[in-house]
Amino acid sequence: MNNLSRRTFVHMAAGAAALPAASRLASAQTYPTRPIIMIVPYPAGGGADATGRIIAERMRASLGQPVVIENVTGAGGSIGVGRVARAANDGYTFTLGNWDTFVANGVAYALPYNLLTDFEPIAPVAVQPSLIVAKKTMPADDLKGLIAWLKANPDRASAGTNGVGSRQHVAAIYFQSKTGTRFGFVPYRGGAPALQDLMAGQIDLIFASASDAVAPVRGGSIKAYAVMAKNRIAAAPDIPTVDEAETPGVYFSGWLGFWAPARTPKEIAAKLNAAAIKALADSAVRAQLAAIGEEIFPPDQQTPEVLGAFQKAEIEKWWPILKAANVKGE
Repeated sequence: MNNLSRRTFVHMAAGAAALPAASRLASAQTYPTRPIIMIVPYPAGGGADATGRIIAERMRASLGQPVVIENVTGAGGSIGVGRVARAANDGYTFTLGNWDTFVANGVAYALPYNLLTDFEPIAPVAVQPSLIVAKKTMPADDLKGLIAWLKANPDRASAGTNGVGSRQHVAAIYFQSKTGTRFGFVPYRGGAPALQDLMAGQIDLIFASASDAVAPVRGGSIKAYAVMAKNRIAAAPDIPTVDEAETPGVYFSGWLGFWAPARTPKEIAAKLNAAAIKALADSAVRAQLAAIGEEIFPPDQQTPEVLGAFQKAEIEKWWPILKAANVKGE
């Protein structure tokens, strides 16, 4: 190869190597140019679905493209999250995940993806305190009375859950361990169908997320015993805390966040984060989320780094507890 042809080859090779990087940069600069899919790994009508739809509409205004909700259910939310793990890392598919899907499922299921390495944290969204709720005919007027009834009737009551290892399941196990009660579990594909059966009296209890339970509590179709947190929630200020209900320290809250596939370009991840932050700062969005009992993360914590560190800390806290309880999905 003469010098001229060698130089030509080197320049061509260098140019070819630069093409993918240049293409990614151009793609990030123009993103988005088509609708974006937000995977909600639970059925329509539940708390996670409501949260996703509230935020998606406001994100559309920032991104200039529709953010389309797709409900992909099954296996405690792991099927929907798995779809995001396999999606192209171009910013056009991301998920609204939660404590169940990004912490507990790592123990409950043999996942075909890694919760810490196969996703790109985008932004934490909200904290969801759990509520202890029951069918209207449950023969107890307060939490102390409910515990007494459960102790007097071991294994008679049934508690609905979003599946083995879900926050409803783990919160109920935690409650049992703290109160010395025993009852069975009935798994559902999401919070909405579980609540429908609770309202119909087919099951007795749910340790539900506030976003699922606040509306039927307000409507009088189920009864609430306590908030599993230190403070009452603005959406239902009449419900006492577990401390006020003479069962101190039995706290359990879930949380929500956004994740994209791993190695999503930083510029695209930053645009999604900015759109999420703007949505969460919107007064109408904040009012809607507060109305379903959700507490938005403070603005200085709405970063990918905070979500990643928070998820890792929750895994380190809860995985040993879940493994010790032998929590396993089907």
